Amino acid sequence: MKYSAEIERRRSFAIISHPDAGKTTLTEKFLLFGGAIQVAGAVKSNKIKKHATSDFMEIERQRGISVATSVMSFEYQNTLINLLDTPGHKDFAEDTYRTLTAVDSVILVVDSVNGVEDQTRRLMEVCRMRDTPVIVFINKMDRDGKNRFDLLEEIEKELKIQLHPMTWPINSGKDFKGVYNIDAQSLLLFSPNTKADADGLTITDLSDILLDEKLGDRDAAQLREDVELVEGVHGKLNVATYLEGKVAPVFFGSAINNFGVKEMLDTFIQIAPFPQARVTTTRRVDAQEDKFSGFVFKIHANLDPKHRDRIAFLRVCSGKFERNKYYHHVRLDKDVRFSNPYSFLAREKSVIEDAYSGDVVGLFDTGNFKIGDTLTVGEDFYFTGIPSFSPEIFKEVVNKDPMKTKQLEKGLLQLTDEGVAQLFTQFGGTKKIIGCVGELQFEVIQYRLLHEYGASVTFNNMPFYKACWLTSEQPIKLEEFMRFRQGNIAADKDGQPVYLAQSEWFLNTEITNQPDVQFHFTSEIQQ
Repeated sequence: MKYSAEIERRRSFAIISHPDAGKTTLTEKFLLFGGAIQVAGAVKSNKIKKHATSDFMEIERQRGISVATSVMSFEYQNTLINLLDTPGHKDFAEDTYRTLTAVDSVILVVDSVNGVEDQTRRLMEVCRMRDTPVIVFINKMDRDGKNRFDLLEEIEKELKIQLHPMTWPINSGKDFKGVYNIDAQSLLLFSPNTKADADGLTITDLSDILLDEKLGDRDAAQLREDVELVEGVHGKLNVATYLEGKVAPVFFGSAINNFGVKEMLDTFIQIAPFPQARVTTTRRVDAQEDKFSGFVFKIHANLDPKHRDRIAFLRVCSGKFERNKYYHHVRLDKDVRFSNPYSFLAREKSVIEDAYSGDVVGLFDTGNFKIGDTLTVGEDFYFTGIPSFSPEIFKEVVNKDPMKTKQLEKGLLQLTDEGVAQLFTQFGGTKKIIGCVGELQFEVIQYRLLHEYGASVTFNNMPFYKACWLTSEQPIKLEEFMRFRQGNIAADKDGQPVYLAQSEWFLNTEITNQPDVQFHFTSEIQQ
């Protein structure tokens, strides 16, 4: 318990949303408030004018989308915030799902124009699985969008979570005049490009004539009616139900105009959970424990293209992490130490001396880490709940330049280590197949192989439906099946046998015909 003061001033959260809801823009406004950056990047019409701070990969800057989770640490009002900006695109959902295991709460961004979209639903399902506390930011209020009451009803129905408005908008689109902070009883008037330090107008009594002067009679009357209804239905926020993941506070604003963001950030640091206990294979690890433990939830190669480095992102779960101290790598059963652990502001990184529960540390990796690996001070356990996925699209890698075979091999190993794709080999390793969840991942892999490793490739579609990992208590039966179905058998990166099924019918037939062989739909993170 000797690190309580450090732990209780930390907040670790992820920003999640459907693509183009304004998530990366909101991230930058947070960094502005924290003083971490002085000028925000703008992402407009998918063309980067000034690249977003949190989008550090070249292809992200070209496409105007986030394809990998960015990690940023900054201070705000004596609170150390670890912010993880996640990809919005569904093809990179795996990275987002794993990131959600490394945070204690979430801010969900909803586009007021489009409302709840498919990816929003999937992300909320993951949050509900862990009862992760959620704050909702309804963005783009300066655009003509859905009626505010209809939008709240849609979010509650589609995402199956009870909402609690903390601020309330006055109109939307070209008529958007601002928001009323119900809890603080203050009015924040909107004008495009509002300064980050703009002060609200305190109105303790909504019957105050000042409200009519600022908003006009019609809008003032509508605000009084709306707030009376909202307060009658919701009352005061019960923070305990928010922490249990049952109620989500809601804020309205416009991230691009830096409007309504500060109100949410101020509330966040007051109510968001500090680092929480984590479940392992042997016991529950409390964040307040003195003994260090942590797990790797993300690996990224070539974060700095000049140095071709490979960084493992470690979430500290308990105790204190110290530079140059030896820690136990559970899977490899060996002790490792780190002379240059990093904290991050996207691609900018700085060496740190120590870190505490809730912090995310970047560890220079020479190939020792896999996603899900655990570091401790000697105890043997793994942190549970880190998802792995069976690919849905399979393509053969075709090397366009045989002179770059070594570079291709290295690139494929390192990029698939990051968890965005899985690598399978057939026929003694001569045929390499990449399995992904979405098409866009292949485009990113192709781009990065060329620009980071100098390896030029194309992809041929493969007629496979699903990858299934094989085990059997009777090795002879497994060998017979693999010999009989040689064209559908591959090995994963760890040498585990995998059956590549051509269709659901073929898969079900083999499961029925091979009772002595077990077909697994996920590869376990820890082998």
